[in-house]
Amino acid sequence: MADRISILNIKVDNITKNDLLKKFDKGVLITPNVDHLMKLQHDREFYEIYKKAEYVTVDSQIVRLALKFLGTPVKEVITGSDFFPSFYNYHKENDKIKIFLLGAAPGVADKALKIINEKVGREIIVGACSPSFGFEKNETECENIIKIIGNTPANVLVVGVGAPKQEKWIYKYKDRLSNIKIFLAIGATIDFEAGNIKRAPKIFQKLAIEWLYRLIKEPRRLWRRYIVEDLPFFYFILKQKLGKYKNPYNK
Repeated sequence: MADRISILNIKVDNITKNDLLKKFDKGVLITPNVDHLMKLQHDREFYEIYKKAEYVTVDSQIVRLALKFLGTPVKEVITGSDFFPSFYNYHKENDKIKIFLLGAAPGVADKALKIINEKVGREIIVGACSPSFGFEKNETECENIIKIIGNTPANVLVVGVGAPKQEKWIYKYKDRLSNIKIFLAIGATIDFEAGNIKRAPKIFQKLAIEWLYRLIKEPRRLWRRYIVEDLPFFYFILKQKLGKYKNPYNK
């Protein structure tokens, strides 16, 4: 386990992507951004999951800047959408690694499967499933997904259905997926891999305004998250800097 740094009520790993690729042979990876950190202030189940996860890497340049402001800079931002292609390319020649994709809209995961396998030059992705909307509340569908995954040789599961749904689904069913050793909870990454959604240009990412690019692209879906729900993040960070932030669950 890497060194960990505190931000609000969680700890993040202070690790480089290369070191993570070398060390990561089992466990769960989750990648907090500002939206996660705000949800963690009122979602106790999500908070408990963060405490259990083997690896927690910073998924946001804004979170990186906040950590720098707090005087505890992190070595590197490791977003899910950057880590996953690095992961499958790192294991390009390692035929022991076999991946299953769970997420995205109908047909998108299958498209990502084909594209990634063509890039890698072997069938590193051995299965894919795009669940229905609200599938996590449908026990019959979840049982079917478990069977589908179990009938493949996959030992890595990529779940991209949005937070905190993906993290909660992993921890609810991970003990039933005995063949899976590595779990990656990585949001819209399957869409990115399929070319279904384009990531923000590099300049937006470097300037910590990838959120603005996404807001421009999907204003109706994202305005409330970015403008209303996530705004208190800066107030909480200032409170932590002043030594006045308190974990809402430590009462």
